[in-house]
Amino acid sequence: MNPYSKDFPVSWHELHRDARALSWRLLEQGPWKGIIAITRGGLVPAAILCREMDIRLIDTICVVSYDSNDEGGTANVQGDLRILKGVEGDGEGYILIDDLVDTGKTAREIRKLLPKAHFATVYAKPAGKPLVDTFVTEVSQDTWIRFPWDMEYTFSTPLADRQKG
Repeated sequence: MNPYSKDFPVSWHELHRDARALSWRLLEQGPWKGIIAITRGGLVPAAILCREMDIRLIDTICVVSYDSNDEGGTANVQGDLRILKGVEGDGEGYILIDDLVDTGKTAREIRKLLPKAHFATVYAKPAGKPLVDTFVTEVSQDTWIRFPWDMEYTFSTPLADRQKG
């Protein structure tokens, strides 16, 4: 069953703006040794943070936590967490970045691996919010965030035409 009843589409412009806002907050808390991006969602925010904060050292922790559902292949069913590639150390001096924290399942497991990293996300939901150190925007738990890399531009039927059907 899909726990998400609302959609929150995020444009490239909005994501860039929000990741820059996150950079401002994180700059005040530095200096930082580098960034560890949680793949795949943390890759784009990591690139923005690296540029805005002049950080050159980037690593990844590669995980799989969402599976496609049977309704059109949208990856919105959280399955078992699998770590495909880890990182060395405990995360001290590093920013651990992801696009969002949802239920906190991924965050909890990665926190165990990198307990001293500063965990930052662009977006946070109530169930996962206590697990991150810094975030920019909170959205409700029943909202599916549609990131720009998951969308394409298509024709949208006018609202008046939708009501006729």
